[in-house]
Amino acid sequence: MTDEAPQRRREANGPAQGGEAAATSESVLLTAPRDGTPPPVTTPDELADVVRRFAAGTGPVAVDAERASGYRYSHRAYLVQLRREGAGTALIDPIELPDLSALGEAIADAEWVLHAASQDLPCLAEVGLLPLRLFDTELAARLAGFERVGLAALTESLLGYALEKHHSAADWSTRPLPESWLSYAALDVELLIGLRDALAAELERQGKAEWAAEEFASLVAGAGQPPRVRPDPWRRTSGIHRVRGARALSRVRALWYARDAIAARRDTTPGRVLPDAAIVAAAESDPKDERALVSLPGFGGRSGRRMAGTWLNALSDARTLRDDQLPVTGPAEGPPPPHRWAERDPDAAARLARSREVVTGLATTHRLPPENLIAPDSVRRLAWSPPDPLDEDAVREVLAGFGARRWQIDLIAPGLTEALRGPAAA
Repeated sequence: MTDEAPQRRREANGPAQGGEAAATSESVLLTAPRDGTPPPVTTPDELADVVRRFAAGTGPVAVDAERASGYRYSHRAYLVQLRREGAGTALIDPIELPDLSALGEAIADAEWVLHAASQDLPCLAEVGLLPLRLFDTELAARLAGFERVGLAALTESLLGYALEKHHSAADWSTRPLPESWLSYAALDVELLIGLRDALAAELERQGKAEWAAEEFASLVAGAGQPPRVRPDPWRRTSGIHRVRGARALSRVRALWYARDAIAARRDTTPGRVLPDAAIVAAAESDPKDERALVSLPGFGGRSGRRMAGTWLNALSDARTLRDDQLPVTGPAEGPPPPHRWAERDPDAAARLARSREVVTGLATTHRLPPENLIAPDSVRRLAWSPPDPLDEDAVREVLAGFGARRWQIDLIAPGLTEALRGPAAA
């Protein structure tokens, strides 16, 4: 297989409106890496060889990681894939080799190319891989105005190669990993460098290269930071809006934490221990014995009966709480839900409507998603509580405090300032 034909097709087709390259019926389906599928690296000696190879390689390094989302409690990496010119492809088992910091040091001077970097950076940091420079192909595609930003869609439209995604939701904690899965994983880094080059050229053509550079720098800056811990995570139980009253909410909380402890101990996703729908059903009906419990959806079967005592104990603990121990709705962080604004503060609702019009208009003009132009939460916070005095410098300062990048502030601050002032002041 060669790269010349896809390159010629890309040059002939050119980018379509909005940065989307025309898909071609001549796309080549890739089913195996061009150099074959390497076996997973599992020993220190094999890792040392990879470190030497990648240190001697040239150019950017394609990096990817496979997790077991939907199967495991943790978000750790179960396979790390890399490819670099002169080094080839490496598939590393981070379960056998949990410290890859030596590899990280060997490629520290290179630009790392990832797809949807924010998903992989936390698990890469856990094994000692932290980039100093990166290029995110998914984020680049968003900034360039592509409607379809998945890896397979981009490689087909820009490079003329189609990738199969049959194993994207596989349980990567499986050992040994099947050969077909390993080939899939190797293909995920096979085309990343070429995709990076095509997207970089498109961003340059649209005058957005500096925007992308700021976005990538922001990703690098946050790569090693611990994830933000959500307060009261049990409140995110699906269907909790149906649960009425503090006493019933205490049952949701008790069951959620009992389930979470079991899931963490077993290293399995909480939904496989007990579905959210089962927690909500038990919170609503408050079963007092095993017969009543196992009659509820999600508690039947062998597992439900085996763990019935755990769930009944959690419900009993919630039943004995004093009133002052029940869940309360704490002070809201940030503004209320926008659907309540018209009643609570009509002026704020009008500011929000005008501000959203500004964001939508600019996003359309510059052909990028509104959420990549500015975080929706930043717009809501500004509209609910504008700075005083209200001028562009103050709006810029607030946006910077929210984490907006310079290019975003330069684009959005003038229009937002006028929108916040309103028609009379404009």
